[in-house]
Amino acid sequence: MERLPNPLRRHLAAVRAVAVLTVILGVLYPLLVTGVAQVLLSHQAGGSILRADGRDVGSALIGQSFTGQSLTGEDGAPIRKYFQSRPSTGGYDPLASGASNLGPRDVVDRLPDPRGVGQAARKGRVSLLTEVCARSKAVGELEGVSGARPYCAGDGVGAVLKVFPAVGTPTRVVSVNQACPATPFIRVYQGVRVECGRPGEDYSAGRTVPLRGNARAVVPPDAVTASGSGLDPHISVAYAELQAPRVARERGLGLDTVRTLIREHTTGRALGFLGEPGVNVLELNLALDRER
Repeated sequence: MERLPNPLRRHLAAVRAVAVLTVILGVLYPLLVTGVAQVLLSHQAGGSILRADGRDVGSALIGQSFTGQSLTGEDGAPIRKYFQSRPSTGGYDPLASGASNLGPRDVVDRLPDPRGVGQAARKGRVSLLTEVCARSKAVGELEGVSGARPYCAGDGVGAVLKVFPAVGTPTRVVSVNQACPATPFIRVYQGVRVECGRPGEDYSAGRTVPLRGNARAVVPPDAVTASGSGLDPHISVAYAELQAPRVARERGLGLDTVRTLIREHTTGRALGFLGEPGVNVLELNLALDRER
């Protein structure tokens, strides 16, 4: 039988190599790894699914919200008998995992303008600072503590001024995140009366001046900021301790009992020195349900 030409032989050899490697690496190896994982780490390999009352309720690896409808009909209100997770920019959806990509310089809101052109103008945009301030105020109200924090006004927006002109002696000052007719968080700045912000007005030419104030933050940082993935199932021990009195009161449990459960569901630092201890919120809430 006549031998095949060299170029054709090389192509056939390449095809055979691809077929063999596909079977080994694309079929046999995944099956082997999956089988070993199911034998040695069946819970983790199955997605760390947690069950309650005979049904799947979530994964220990992915956070979720514990909200419902308030007495006033408000959707998304925290269910008071449960520990609350940290915020998520993607609603804890694995398909929408990611951060907001907003940084510490994002402090100026775009106020909603009902007369603006386009949905974006009418809806406005909230800065990262105002998001943090609003979350801190809401957590403070829920837990019965002060929600004040540096660079935040009392009404839960960023304490930021626009000063005109940008250089030199101020002649006009605007509390840019407080829409009229709101009362500015500070009355006078460098001898100039502070105005409220007017939707649709362009303040970009002014100098941005965030004011720190004298507030001391009681609400922990993880209660007001989302994780990089938006899926973090853990909260800090400090945030869990802040919520413990409310949960104990709502469930009629002793505070010591709730704090014991917090300790039982606290994970240590990775490898003993990376990161901070965290409390798995879903596991903790399921443990609380078993106490009833």
